[in-house]
Amino acid sequence: MDNQLGKIQPMGLAQAVDANALSGFDTVTIVSSYLLILGEREAVAWVLRESRMAFPPTSRREVAKLKVGDNLFIVTTRGCWHNPTRDRTRIVGLAKVTTSVVAYDEPVTIAGRDFTRGCELSIETLAPYLTGVELVPLVPHLDAFPDKRSGRWSNRLRRPLLEISDDDAQFLGQKLGNVCGDAATMIPKYLAVIRPVQSVSRRK
Repeated sequence: MDNQLGKIQPMGLAQAVDANALSGFDTVTIVSSYLLILGEREAVAWVLRESRMAFPPTSRREVAKLKVGDNLFIVTTRGCWHNPTRDRTRIVGLAKVTTSVVAYDEPVTIAGRDFTRGCELSIETLAPYLTGVELVPLVPHLDAFPDKRSGRWSNRLRRPLLEISDDDAQFLGQKLGNVCGDAATMIPKYLAVIRPVQSVSRRK
């Protein structure tokens, strides 16, 4: 398995000085890291196929702050694959933001929900289908979840993005490095098995 994350570590403030700054210019790029939270398998397929992330119309500070170069740790919730008794909330990959968030001319509909804005991504690494780093055992070690109590910490996942600290990003990057491979190899395997949600017809 390609240990690519061991080579591509999420950058903190001290590492995020760009080439212009080193050349004498006063430009400093601060790279932020987020959990990118996906709760529906069709959304996972769309993100992997399109190399984009779409956001709902609800105004959120994290979405407004997102910028080129930021790191996104891709999270799939335990309900994402429609089998919550089998599955767990897992971190399954790493992506980087490659464009600013922009409004769409027309909403994008995914699994029956409309999304009105989005950005392009470079998906760097991805764990094999239905695997990844289980999040629950890591909660006690993560700054992102200050309330560690059962049933409380998971409330922070009810959003598309959750900003995390540099320490959290470094910690998660190390964990992912043990399980992830090259995204270009893994993505077709995801797309081959993810099926659209079947609509349920009501009896008259």
